[in-house]
Amino acid sequence: MSHPGETERERLNRNFHELLQELRVAQTGVQILFAFLLTMAFAARFHEISDFDRIVYVITLMATACATALLIAPVSYHRLVFRRGMKERLVRDAHLLAQGGLAFLLLAMVGSVMLAVDVVVGIRAGLIISGVVALWFIVFWYLIPALNRPATIQDAVGPQEQKGAVSQAKRVGESQE
Repeated sequence: MSHPGETERERLNRNFHELLQELRVAQTGVQILFAFLLTMAFAARFHEISDFDRIVYVITLMATACATALLIAPVSYHRLVFRRGMKERLVRDAHLLAQGGLAFLLLAMVGSVMLAVDVVVGIRAGLIISGVVALWFIVFWYLIPALNRPATIQDAVGPQEQKGAVSQAKRVGESQE
């Protein structure tokens, strides 16, 4: 969605900056979780956990590594395509990388809860509570936004903004010819 009077380049710059702000929030959390998980293997009692917990740990650690890679990837991507006229593709791909990173972060959070609750209370409680946590994340990260997302961009903007967007699109189309 464009703001009135905003050029395509300004919109892409704004979208990329907004995405980077969102990634800063997610990166901090995933990096703290990753550091915690990396140190767990060196804890004195780690060798006492069950085979099931080892599997959960490895899956959770790998999900956290994937989340870290995907959430940081837009920064590296930007560095490699900087001043190459690829901002539109960068914004589109960074959006997809962020979505993938958040999906892996969800898996990592659920795995972390499963591991902690299983060790403290038991496997049955771990499965139930981590299932509830997974549902909680899915509802707030995906379901509510999906239910509130307008069906089309035209539904998201008012008539005045649509008129501005149409005339902006005409100007961009004319300038590209």
